[in-house]
Amino acid sequence: MPSDVGKPFHAREFATLTTRVQQEIERRILTGEIKAGERIGEAALAESLGVSRGPVREAMRGLERAGLVEINANRGAIVRSIGLDEVAGLYALRGAIFALACECVARRRTDTMLARLLDQVVGMEDAVANDAFDTYYRMNVEFHATILELSGNARARSTYEGIVKEMHLFRRRGLSKVPNIASSLAEHRTIIDAIDRGDVAAARDAGRYHVEQGCKRFLGTLSAATGEPASGSTGGSDESGRMTG
Repeated sequence: MPSDVGKPFHAREFATLTTRVQQEIERRILTGEIKAGERIGEAALAESLGVSRGPVREAMRGLERAGLVEINANRGAIVRSIGLDEVAGLYALRGAIFALACECVARRRTDTMLARLLDQVVGMEDAVANDAFDTYYRMNVEFHATILELSGNARARSTYEGIVKEMHLFRRRGLSKVPNIASSLAEHRTIIDAIDRGDVAAARDAGRYHVEQGCKRFLGTLSAATGEPASGSTGGSDESGRMTG
């Protein structure tokens, strides 16, 4: 993010407001309050947020750079809608980045790192055992985010986070239910075991395999739900249709 050093106070204040507005619009997109393909009216949005149209307009430009909206000269800002082929492409990138992150964590492994990850894995297993699937989903997201954090690679982390956000634009994300959470949990254990041993190659392979298998589970259930043939190569979803992996 550009530095505010040297900016006049009013410019810094505007930039801060724009950031807050962008974060709120992004939240609405990622939670589905503003749906993929939906036009975002600047005036109505500004009124709902209690701000002028200037910060909203700047926020839209930031969201366009992030790949979440498209700005059309005639129609204004529209939330992007992506199809299955683009989902597969994004997950291929996600798998490569997650594999790299697992490799880095195995190389940098400490007992503190391992304990943190193991606590999350056990928490997910307990959540599934108690049918607390919302808790499982939240902890699954946290587990992947922690792997990226502990990798020490800031660029990989930011790129991964951007890909995850774009995945929310999949227009049929709520259709499928993936029953085989047990496989995903087992894959988490394989990743942890490789990190525990400090086996860099095994950790990398386990991370990539986890995403690839998540893809197969997701595509299989999507095909069953829609009657469409499964295609693509990488991806994932949890039991409620929210894509993970």
